[in-house]
Amino acid sequence: MMSTAVNSVWGAVLGLAEGESGAEAVTRLSIFHGYVPVFVVAFLVTLCATPIMRKLAVMNGVIDRPNEARKVHRMPIAYLGGVAVYLGLMAGILYSFFGTQVPGLMDFHAVGNPAHLTEDGHPLPVPVSIMLGLTIIMLVGMIDDVVGISPRVKIGGQLIGAAALAVNEVGVRLAGGVVLPLAKWANVAITTLEPSPGIKIDTVLLHIPLPFPIAGYPAIPIDMVYWAGTGIIAIAVLGLCNASNLIDGLDGLLTGTTAIAATGLLVVSLGLALAEDGPRDAQRIVLCMALLGACLGFLPHNFNPAVIFLGDAGSLLMGFTTCVIIITLGDTGKTYLVAAGLIIYAVPIIDTSLAIVRRKMAGKPISSADDQHLHHMLKRALGVKGAVLSLYAVGAVFAVIGVALSLSRARSVYVVAIIVAAYIAVTAIKVARIRHIEDEAKAFDAKKAGSA
Repeated sequence: MMSTAVNSVWGAVLGLAEGESGAEAVTRLSIFHGYVPVFVVAFLVTLCATPIMRKLAVMNGVIDRPNEARKVHRMPIAYLGGVAVYLGLMAGILYSFFGTQVPGLMDFHAVGNPAHLTEDGHPLPVPVSIMLGLTIIMLVGMIDDVVGISPRVKIGGQLIGAAALAVNEVGVRLAGGVVLPLAKWANVAITTLEPSPGIKIDTVLLHIPLPFPIAGYPAIPIDMVYWAGTGIIAIAVLGLCNASNLIDGLDGLLTGTTAIAATGLLVVSLGLALAEDGPRDAQRIVLCMALLGACLGFLPHNFNPAVIFLGDAGSLLMGFTTCVIIITLGDTGKTYLVAAGLIIYAVPIIDTSLAIVRRKMAGKPISSADDQHLHHMLKRALGVKGAVLSLYAVGAVFAVIGVALSLSRARSVYVVAIIVAAYIAVTAIKVARIRHIEDEAKAFDAKKAGSA
């Protein structure tokens, strides 16, 4: 059986063996072993699909021509790499789904709570709403790569993807970590709901009176945690999708950065599965493994010198998938884990924050392009490969910090997150001011030279 063979090889590589009794304690690594086939499928499908998509892109003229000074490549490069990543990602997810239907395809970890299992006794698979969201995001990006669409249409597509998550309550309960403590502090009543047998969630209900009873109900109950979480999801999807898009400026940068973040998020997800955190434990692991496999399958084609680019289809897709994993870390109300997840994915977030402040202070639209991103500045000093590897190292450091914080108390995570956010804000303002002064000096010199 595929999973048994893969697990045996993986165990041999790691130098691990079962005890003499044959019994093996449940650990993060033992849980990880059961999901390795998802990684393998995503990796192989992406690796093989990428040359096909490159050929299709070249045949149909879907290529990126280096017609701007900020672009580092000198030859036309094919787009549609994001479609190959999508195919690998979906292949891994669908393999895990069929793993619940066909015995032997997957070795799912043991789950004690029956409410977290399907009728067949398997962990709950990745819901259709997530796959629908992935598809919507990829299609929006692909259309932009092929024919081009306005930023507003792209934002609309991202919000539709976020709505797909909210309909199935994917990650919306992360707001409970903020709303419920505030409710307790304000002495507001907390209501316990039971949407399905064995699953209980706490929330705050706001009752809006009706002019007359409808079906016996005098008021409409509003789930404050759900709607607050829905708003947070929309902001998170927009933020992380566009952060990924902005940092995709050098060969292999976003692909490798996302792979590093996926590894860190995988470690956190394995810890939650070990503790039986909630019904989405297996789903998080599947998404992490599929994302990691797809990234590593695409990276050989995308690392400098790249033969194909992710395009918006790939950059938005990677940002969306990472966002889904991060927001589901707080699915049982552990909002501090979401903060830890954001620290793991800090490199794109930092770069985007700097870009927003820089452009605002310069009086330019946020969507305007420039060559002042972190990777552009590092590229001028270290070259393309040097810049990419340097940011890989920074991403790995943040991933380690995020994983370590996920094992700490909630207050520690919030304190570190606030410190990092404050540092980013101060740095962004400082860099923007320096840049603004330099631009004014250049304008003054040009004006002086013109009048001479």
